Amino acid sequence: MSRIEQTVFAPLRTTGKSFWVLFTILAALTGWGVFAYIYQLSDGLGVTGLSRPVYWGIYLTNFVFFIGISHAGTLISAILRVTQANWRRSITRIAEAVTVFALCVGGLQILIDMGRPERALNVILYGRYQSPFLWDFTCISIYLFSSITYLYLPMLPDLARLRDKFDGAGWRKWLYTTLALGWKGNYEQHHRLEKAIAILAIAIIPIAVSVHTVVSWIFGMTLQPMWHSTILGPYFVVGAIFSGIATLFLAMALMRKVMHLEEWLTEKQFNYLGLLLLVMSVLWTYFTLSEYVTTFYGALADEMPVANAKIFGEFNWAFWTMVLFNGILPFVILIRRSGRTVMGTVIASIFIDIGMWLERFTIVAPSLTRPRLSQWAIYQPTWVEASITIGSLAMFALLFVVFFKLFPSLAIWEVEEGVEIEERRKLAEKIRLEDLRAASGVASGE
Repeated sequence: MSRIEQTVFAPLRTTGKSFWVLFTILAALTGWGVFAYIYQLSDGLGVTGLSRPVYWGIYLTNFVFFIGISHAGTLISAILRVTQANWRRSITRIAEAVTVFALCVGGLQILIDMGRPERALNVILYGRYQSPFLWDFTCISIYLFSSITYLYLPMLPDLARLRDKFDGAGWRKWLYTTLALGWKGNYEQHHRLEKAIAILAIAIIPIAVSVHTVVSWIFGMTLQPMWHSTILGPYFVVGAIFSGIATLFLAMALMRKVMHLEEWLTEKQFNYLGLLLLVMSVLWTYFTLSEYVTTFYGALADEMPVANAKIFGEFNWAFWTMVLFNGILPFVILIRRSGRTVMGTVIASIFIDIGMWLERFTIVAPSLTRPRLSQWAIYQPTWVEASITIGSLAMFALLFVVFFKLFPSLAIWEVEEGVEIEERRKLAEKIRLEDLRAASGVASGE
């Protein structure tokens, strides 16, 4: 086996004590979240802080947050594939996995928010396309199906390698053999695979953009103060990419450390993606400034109480923490090259993920506590909502850990292909320089 195969296959063959410790902690937290949900299901939504008119709270915050970080993978991976960025080859598998698991956990938040989850079937049985909810259901379903396909297709050559070289448990041999779909690695198969991936990469970009645009329209199509705004579509898409890249950084740094992938997840990837994260931080600041400047300048009677509650009132802690974590600290860390290291980007990403969750919270809760057509209310989340939120985060991490315990963390064949391309480029450059020297020698009569 090559060195990259030995490195990537090693965690699949052996299971250390640290894995079981991590697995147990994540499983326990997930189980606690499931217990809280069963309690909520049996006693009703009265055990949460939700009430009229605050019918959305932390669960919708979680929904928007998870759908946002799902933009980490498939969208970023697709853009980098289309632009033929050679350095993206070692990060695509991790990024695409983040997308799939974030979509799964994000979709669950809608069911959790419903007091009667069986009524979710009504969207399919009686749904009408006049409702933004059905637009959202359609877009997320298409995005999830596309993302699973986009994750699976590039895994085929690596699954075939596992089928041929893995010497572990029999059921895993059967699993790899089944999922490899008879891959033989000949020219025709590679040609068709790369063509399918290229088509899917182009198609998935507008799908990903549409998903978070439509999520924003769930808010924007209502008449609630500070929701009925045309800026929410691009604002949500920018925020989604912003938090998605931050989550990708955390996943990359974790995998790099635990699976000893330092040779392939290098400072180069962290620097390039760090620049992208810096740009998204500036864009997010611009959209946030635009939203609040126009709100205060317009000074509409229904919107001012909401804006004041965010900036000066009961939600000011969340608002100013959000500004600090999303706008100020990432800019200070990432503006310098010395900040775009593994450690620097990880620190900035932790701030950004916390800040983006708070941003979703300040969009959802303040507007509902000060609605346009009914009395004001107070929203205080309970231990049930906090437990389910912790359980959801743990479930996301657990799915990620289990997936990469079974499947390769890098797209081995793509990384090897990238190395060959780089070597050919260097050879061509060397030949070109030698030709230039030879031509220069002839011209000077040497």
